[in-house]
Amino acid sequence: MLKEIYIKNLAVIKEAVIPLSDKLNIFTGETGAGKSILINGINAVMGNRCSKDLVRTGCDKAVITALFTELDSDILSKLDELGISHENNEITLTREINSDGRSTARINSRTSSASVLKEIGNLLINIHGQHDNQILMDSEKHIKILDSFGGISELLEDYQESFRKLQASARKLGELRKIEHSKAERSRYLNTVIDEIGSLELSEDEEISLEKEYRVAGNAENIIKSLRHAVQFLNGDGFAVELVENAESELEEYSENKEISQLFERLSAVEIELSDISSELVSLCDKTELDSQRLEYLRQRLGEINRLKKKYMCDFGGLIKLYNDSVAEYDMLENSSDTLQKLIQEKETLLHETTEKAKKLSESREKSAEIFIAKVTAELEFLNMPDVSLKIRHEKGKLTLNGMDTMEILISANRGEEPKPVSKIASGGELSRIMLALKSILAEKDSIPTMIFDEIDTGVSGRTAQKIGIKLREIGKVRQVICVTHLSQIAVMADNHLLIEKNTIDDRTETNVYQLDFKGRVVEIARIMGGENPSSLMLETAEAEILKVKEIEK
Repeated sequence: MLKEIYIKNLAVIKEAVIPLSDKLNIFTGETGAGKSILINGINAVMGNRCSKDLVRTGCDKAVITALFTELDSDILSKLDELGISHENNEITLTREINSDGRSTARINSRTSSASVLKEIGNLLINIHGQHDNQILMDSEKHIKILDSFGGISELLEDYQESFRKLQASARKLGELRKIEHSKAERSRYLNTVIDEIGSLELSEDEEISLEKEYRVAGNAENIIKSLRHAVQFLNGDGFAVELVENAESELEEYSENKEISQLFERLSAVEIELSDISSELVSLCDKTELDSQRLEYLRQRLGEINRLKKKYMCDFGGLIKLYNDSVAEYDMLENSSDTLQKLIQEKETLLHETTEKAKKLSESREKSAEIFIAKVTAELEFLNMPDVSLKIRHEKGKLTLNGMDTMEILISANRGEEPKPVSKIASGGELSRIMLALKSILAEKDSIPTMIFDEIDTGVSGRTAQKIGIKLREIGKVRQVICVTHLSQIAVMADNHLLIEKNTIDDRTETNVYQLDFKGRVVEIARIMGGENPSSLMLETAEAEILKVKEIEK
């Protein structure tokens, strides 16, 4: 249950510590005192969206912390699943809202996400407000109300699992039928891909090794070309060696001349050196290996690979993947007729299975609808709607995620009138009572420990308000109930009465929350009944009303 709420700098609430009992907690106060701020704070600490406008003017941030105790097994299991500790079966949820709009969520002082806060908060608190009344007005949401009451979650989940399998099977069948339609054209294309790429018999990383080998082979070819050119320049007709020999012939007959003789000898040495270089070049050329056939193979294979990469607009790895995918798809196309028949049979089996489960679901809903009508009718009769008549419009149609059923709650508040959709006949006060009746019977089904009612007294007064108060106190015996009200008939039923009071201090508005003792309750109830400065008679009446509740329960 929600043991305590701490609020700091939330709108007009500067700071407040709010203790709560495990039964019926009632909040009262003048209009505009800040009762809605309290609900906004609880919504924020439950992980719902919050606005920077909630931060008190002039403050950096607002802080709301909620302490929950006596956690039940469902909540403890969820906390264990999320890895959240819970010493003494207690946890604290905190939400900090910064003035710049950012917010921080914490669980037991550890930073968390708002979504996790919300996941846990939804197991701890159920808030009733105007939004819930809108659910009543939306007939499409009625089936969820009835399913919650019927406790058919296991049946529904089992059906939904089958329905999703049926959907998947139908999608697969549809895709295969489309493929069948264009099978011939697709097969021709796949054949081309398989023949072209398959003929190369590509292997992983082959391209890298081919390019490396091609670079080495290509370099050897260039070396041999250069060596041969060098030999030709030395030994060819009219080249280096021949020119040197010609120069020697010109100088030979003048070798008696000392200076010419020296130059002749040097030329002879050059001729010998050039001849020697030429011989070594020839030898080196012979030693350098070149497999011209291998080089040509490498050139052609890399060329073919590059052509296919360009054609299919992919890299080398993409070619291998395209080939493998094409082979797999071609095999599927070849066997698609058999596969198609198997899928048709599978879909028919799933359709039968899902339909049978939908029928069981429908039968269960039909049975629980009868009990639902009886229980809600009894609750509404107690809540001062004695002539109420309820009916469930139950129609069956095609299979959907929620089964084959469309269910709508119909109601008549007056004797002799045919039940009609809630949206067409229910007033604000009737909506509040219908929702309270629903919450009352659903409280028997779920395990959410805390129920919050905001504006449950909309459009009601007098004896009806008294009945609502009695019903809230009754629920408070099995669930913690928190209720914001402006009616004395509801306020007198409180096990724990808290006053939300607005004051002006140093030209600033401040809202404080006080836990009222018996005397304080008498004064507050009298104020609600008769306004400010209640008379002694009004105070006596208020006291009598509070005591009457205690006497009734004795």
